[in-house]
Amino acid sequence: MARQGIEVTRVGDRWRVTRPWPPQLRPFVHSYAGYWEAAASPYRVRLVPTGRAVVVISLGEPFARIRRLGDAGPDSQVTGSLVAGLEDGYRVCDHPGGQEAIRLELTPLGAFRLFAVPMSELTNRVVELGDVLGPEFGVLVERLEATGDWGARFDLLDVALSARLERGPLPAPEVSHAWRLLSRAGGAIPVGRIAAEVGWSQGHLVRRFTEQIGLTPKASARVLRFHRAVRLLTREGLNPTEVTAACGFYDQAHLNREFRALSGTTPGQMAAARVAEGALAL
Repeated sequence: MARQGIEVTRVGDRWRVTRPWPPQLRPFVHSYAGYWEAAASPYRVRLVPTGRAVVVISLGEPFARIRRLGDAGPDSQVTGSLVAGLEDGYRVCDHPGGQEAIRLELTPLGAFRLFAVPMSELTNRVVELGDVLGPEFGVLVERLEATGDWGARFDLLDVALSARLERGPLPAPEVSHAWRLLSRAGGAIPVGRIAAEVGWSQGHLVRRFTEQIGLTPKASARVLRFHRAVRLLTREGLNPTEVTAACGFYDQAHLNREFRALSGTTPGQMAAARVAEGALAL
């Protein structure tokens, strides 16, 4: 269904609504969609690393719990509108049902500009939206909740995002180039080669890259390789042997270990699962 550029589609038990985002957002945003549940029933999903930061603006029921397995600390108490930095592991999220939200996936450097904090402060963390974007975004969430028209919602959010990105900090050109090299190679490029190409020492690259991306170059490469492997398995239908060769894993045992470490599952289980926007239904 389409109306004034609005596209509404059903994905599993959810309705997903999208509209092309404006040109000034395109370098920074990977995906931008609203959604609501077709049936308000409790669910659990596992969020796996994607190499992107996430903003969730909750317009309905909040999450009941968000937890990163293996952490010694308490479960995250952030359950409503939230910001999540880059991850090198997976989280399990429980929801009571009745969710309605807008979800953005940002490139790491887009997140650096939008959040205006060192991305290393958000690595493997989920925090309240207002703690990063300030009280004005709390007011924005209230305005988004007050209108049920998705076109109006996107208009409000486009203006707020564009204004904040316009005044956000600029990443170092060397870090931007290093991220492009890693992304285009799917993580299959040595850190020393990246440092040589951008003209920095390896140590300086690691420090500046980690500050502005959130993960070290090595950890970013690992996540990007995993994310490419997931795409090849789930969208392009390659088998684990083909994925092992295409992504540069040593052997299939290495592929299996990486999937266990980063997603808590196996390549076969991942291929059979329903994966949407980095989430596996449990």
